Amino acid sequence: MSEGKPNHPYHLVDPSPWPALGAIGALLLALGAALGMHPAMFGTGVEGVAKSVGWWVVAPGFAIIFAVMWWWWRDVIVESRTYHTPVVQLGLRYGMILFIASEVLFFAAFFWAFFDSALYPGSPEMPVRAEATGGVWPPKGTSIIAPFDLPLMNTLILLLSGTTVTWAHHAIVEGNQRDAVRGLLLTVALGVCFTGIQLYEYLHAPFGFRENIYSSTFFMATGFHGFHVFVGTTFLLVCLFRAQAGQFKPKQHFGFEAAAWYWHFVDVVWLFLFFCIYWWGAGNAPIALH
Repeated sequence: MSEGKPNHPYHLVDPSPWPALGAIGALLLALGAALGMHPAMFGTGVEGVAKSVGWWVVAPGFAIIFAVMWWWWRDVIVESRTYHTPVVQLGLRYGMILFIASEVLFFAAFFWAFFDSALYPGSPEMPVRAEATGGVWPPKGTSIIAPFDLPLMNTLILLLSGTTVTWAHHAIVEGNQRDAVRGLLLTVALGVCFTGIQLYEYLHAPFGFRENIYSSTFFMATGFHGFHVFVGTTFLLVCLFRAQAGQFKPKQHFGFEAAAWYWHFVDVVWLFLFFCIYWWGAGNAPIALH
C-alpha cells in the first residue's frame, strides 16, 4: 500500500464465507441425489428410507447453492465498480474464454455420441447396435420432428437475438443507456420465446428419452442446450437490471461482455444442432405430424 492506495493493479479479494458454504450445498445436493436415485448402494433393506431421506437432503442443498449464488455474485458486482482494473478485466476475459472452451468440449461429447451412432448404425463390429437401430439411421420405426417447422423458428429467434445483444453492446460502448436497455430487453424476450417453443416441442415429441439411441442423444444435446439458453437468459436479465441502473460504462462492462459471449456461444451451438441433428440427422425417417 502507498498512501492508502494499492501499489499494484490486481484485486486481492477479501476473505469470504461463500466458497465454504457453496461446498456444503454441493455436498448435500450430491449426497441427496445419490440417496434418492441409488438407494441400494447404501445397503439392502434401507432402500425406501434412503430414497425418501435423499430427496429431503437435496432441498437444502439447492437452497444453499442458490443463496450462495445470489450473495456471492452480488459481491462480485459491487467489487466490479471499483476493483476491476484493466488488468483484472483481462484476466476475467481469459477465464471466460477458457470456460467457453470447456463448454465446447462438453457439447462435443454429445455430438460424438450422435455421429458415432448415425454414421455406423449397422456396423458388423457392433451387432447390438445394428439390432437396436435396424441398420438404418434414425433407428427403424422412429418418426422425427420436422426440421423446418419449430426448429427453424427457434433458429431464426436465436439469430435475431444475436443481433439485438450486439446492438446492446454497441450502445454500451457508445454510452447510450436507452438503446442498451432496449437491446437487452429484446434479447431476454427472445430467449424466453425460444425456451417456450422448445418446451412445446418436447411436450409433443414423437419419441421418448429412453426409446432408442436417437432419442437419447437428441434430448441430451438439445436439452442441455435449452438449459444453457435458460442460464444465458438469466445472465442477460441481470445485465438488463444493471443497465437500467446505469452500472455499465463504455470502458468497464465486462459483466455484459461475458453474458454476450456466452449468448453468442449458445447461438453457434444451436446452429450445429439444427443442421446436424434436426436436418442431417433426420435422414429419410417419416416426419411426425401433430
